[in-house]
Amino acid sequence: MNSNTFGKIFSLTSFGESHGKAIGGIIDGCPAGISIDINAIQLELDRRKPGQSKITTQRKEADQVVFLSGLFEGKTLGTPISFQIMNSDQKSKDYSHIKDAYRPSHADYTYDAKYGIRDYRGGGRSSARETIARVVAGAIAKQVLQVLGVDLYAYVSSVGQVDLDVSYDDLDLSKIDSNIVRCPDETTASQMISLIDSVRKEGDTVGGIVSGLALNVPVGLGAPVFDKLHADLAKAMMSINAVKGFEYGGGFAMSKQRGSQVNDSFIDTPDGLKTKTNNSGGIQGGISNGAPIYFRVAFKPVATIMQDQVSLNNKGEEVVVKGKGRHDPCVVPRAVAIVQAMMAMVLLDHYLRNKTIKL
Repeated sequence: MNSNTFGKIFSLTSFGESHGKAIGGIIDGCPAGISIDINAIQLELDRRKPGQSKITTQRKEADQVVFLSGLFEGKTLGTPISFQIMNSDQKSKDYSHIKDAYRPSHADYTYDAKYGIRDYRGGGRSSARETIARVVAGAIAKQVLQVLGVDLYAYVSSVGQVDLDVSYDDLDLSKIDSNIVRCPDETTASQMISLIDSVRKEGDTVGGIVSGLALNVPVGLGAPVFDKLHADLAKAMMSINAVKGFEYGGGFAMSKQRGSQVNDSFIDTPDGLKTKTNNSGGIQGGISNGAPIYFRVAFKPVATIMQDQVSLNNKGEEVVVKGKGRHDPCVVPRAVAIVQAMMAMVLLDHYLRNKTIKL
């Protein structure tokens, strides 16, 4: 069984390969009558697209979305929303040298073993180019959530050993896009950019962390057993290419602390019941409690490096895989839009599910 669909009520089915004719998708379950800003969707695509700065891949794609159905006079119809983005700057010849070879830490071997055939041009379906469809769907979900008063943010909080050691509530989130690495602290951003550029010149790659934040999320989203809100957020983030870890709230650090240190006490406020602290990350028992939802997503270094690597081909013979093509030295600046998109889809899907729970 192959699953190319994400979500239960608000869902996305995506299609396309890195060097195919187009990437696209079908969104189902979007409420009718929502005004959609196409320019805002394109802005999110521009944040993800290649060739946007010196620290990203130099593949040049307009990534211009074309909607085929589901919208009329600027509003959603409640019917399936279909869209596509044409590929235009493929250089498939850059990948001819790995037609039969398995690149280290890529999906080449596993795809070949599973399907008995693989599209070696840019990784085919395993390419992060598939995430274009997620960004479109997420941008629409974000606009629906804005009608509900929910605000979403994602930003780079770590590159290699350079960390943004500042809590989300002490950051000016309006500065996320003020620099090419998408870190809302200018001093830290400058250090991150210098590191990525240095690694790029060495023909190597470096990993990093994207932080996600959702404000004004309604209480009650999520389910108490298998469809816990944080479980679905984790699945969404772990489905993104190159992601190796997910934590929310106090995360792994809480494993070294005591309950007396991390329990979130309830307090009565003019705005209703709140928690004094938010180590739970806005989710308790798998259900949102109204506090900010915050999490961190860890990305590994991009597997393709501009250095020779010893590997094997499909005959089991030792080969040297040469670094060719156009690739990101660090994926996190472009991954910001993808993390935000997946967060938006999960939250909207759970909001719509929650509308079916009680009259």
